Amino acid sequence: MKELMNYVEGIKDEIIGYRRDFHKYPETGWTEVRTASIIIHELISYGYDVKYGRDVIDEGSRMGVPSGEILRKAYERAKENGGKLEYIEDIKDGFTGVVGTMKFGEGPVVGLRFDIDALNILESSSDDHLPFKEEFASVNEGVMHSCGHDGHAAIGLGVAKTIAMNKDKFKAGSVKLIFQPAEEGVRGAKSMVTKGILDDVDYVIGGHIMANEEFGSLVCGNNGFLATTKLDVKFIGLPSHAGGAPNEGKNSLLAACTAVLNLHSIPRHNQGASRINVGSLIVDGDRNIIPHQTTMKVETRGQTTEINEYIKEYAERIIKNSAQMHDCKYEIDYVGESICATSDEEIAGIIQEVGKHTDGITSIQLISDKPSGSEDFMFMVDRVQKNGGRATYFTLGGAQGDFKPGHHTQGFDFYEEILPIAVKIFTNSLEIILSNNK
Repeated sequence: MKELMNYVEGIKDEIIGYRRDFHKYPETGWTEVRTASIIIHELISYGYDVKYGRDVIDEGSRMGVPSGEILRKAYERAKENGGKLEYIEDIKDGFTGVVGTMKFGEGPVVGLRFDIDALNILESSSDDHLPFKEEFASVNEGVMHSCGHDGHAAIGLGVAKTIAMNKDKFKAGSVKLIFQPAEEGVRGAKSMVTKGILDDVDYVIGGHIMANEEFGSLVCGNNGFLATTKLDVKFIGLPSHAGGAPNEGKNSLLAACTAVLNLHSIPRHNQGASRINVGSLIVDGDRNIIPHQTTMKVETRGQTTEINEYIKEYAERIIKNSAQMHDCKYEIDYVGESICATSDEEIAGIIQEVGKHTDGITSIQLISDKPSGSEDFMFMVDRVQKNGGRATYFTLGGAQGDFKPGHHTQGFDFYEEILPIAVKIFTNSLEIILSNNK
């Protein structure tokens, strides 16, 4: 364990360099062409067996894929911004997943997952914002790594190099490094699970930097993630003159407003937390036109998969009947989804043991059941556990002193010293798992 930790310290600047590069060139879900191509290039250079594109992504299971025009622009931008040209043809058009495998001998397969996508947020240009001050702020206007996935991608490459350069420390089993696109909006994991890349995995570990938590605070297993469904809803009516012939129109806005009020009136579930939110309502019309089309973006959440299903089914009935009330048609596009799953104490305990011997860890909690957001890594947890394996998802505090920015904000940042600590957690946990299963 100590030798691996010493090696990580020696490549700390390289890991931080990866993070700053990914931060400067952020790409949102399914458009991570530059990011994925660099990851492919680095993994191959380290000696991994690398699969990517359609080999690791099930096309029909992708959710919330951007328009063809957005995908085309992402492809062109990746070429201009230093993407590895020999790989981008195979990952363009929304196939930006990467999996690198290294086998050491007979034994279990351990999956380590790293998400790589950014968000549609305009980054801060304040002088006290480190990426702006140090000149690695986003050059892609309106896109920003505002949740730490630039750090996760860098951690993944740091883990990859540490393992490859210390291959003799691993006597049995295999490691599978999973670089997942489109975590934001919970859109990407399901397609990788459906493709089967987790079917041979015996253990899987995921993790997340938390910039709003005390630096070095470690939660070894998080059970608070809510199941969720993301819905894009379209109400389709008939336009007419609002003054001259209002009776001839079919008012899509009235249908949508009826739905909004009733969606937020769904009875909450007595078995746990339940949520619904209409976050966007857009009307195609003007003051003197009966609106023809109205779209809204909705999400449901539940403390269990069953509770989320209750909210979702109730919402679907409301949407259907709101449309019928005003003689409109409706369409629902399911653009994101995740389920609930539970971390295994056995593997969380390994994270805990590694944390006890890792400099920079300030506090450790084995399991947290605190309700949180949603995380599509739970699809990977569920698949591995259903196959008889073990899984956990840890979080690692990365606050910069008293500065604890909210995730998904313009001024988001984290203390980069947390990156090598995360690499140590992943690599040393891998060493213990494989050593225990020779």
